[in-house]
Amino acid sequence: MVDYRIDRHSGVATYVQIVQQTKQALRLGLLVPGDKLPTAREVVEATAVNPNTVLKAYRELEREGLVEARRGLGTFVRRSLGAAPADSPLRAELEDWAARARAAGLEREDVAALFSAVLDTHFPAPQPTSQGDPS
Repeated sequence: MVDYRIDRHSGVATYVQIVQQTKQALRLGLLVPGDKLPTAREVVEATAVNPNTVLKAYRELEREGLVEARRGLGTFVRRSLGAAPADSPLRAELEDWAARARAAGLEREDVAALFSAVLDTHFPAPQPTSQGDPS
C-alpha cells in the first residue's frame, strides 16, 4: 500500500503529486501488478484533499495504462515501472550519501540540484527529433 504525502507548498498540483508518488511506488516495487490502490475515501481521510482530485489522479494513471478501475472493487495496479527495488544496495549507498550531505549543511534544494546535475550527466534527456524535411 502507498501512503500519499501532499506538499501544499510545492507548487505541484495535488493530483500530480498523487500520480508521481504512485509511479515512484511502482518503480521501487512497493506496488506490484494486482495490488489495490487505496480508495479515494482512504486517500481523502489521510490527506484532506478533495475526492475529485484523487479520482483525477487515478484516471490519469489509468490513461497511462498503469492501473485499472474495477467497478465495485477498486483500482488495481496493471503493470510496474523500472527495476529499482526498495531494498537495493544502491538505496543504502544513496541513504549514506544523503546523510553526509545533510551533515555537511546542505539543504534539500541543494541536494536536489546536485543530484539532478549528476543525473543529467549520466542519463542525458533524449533529444527531440526534428519534424519535417530539412530540404
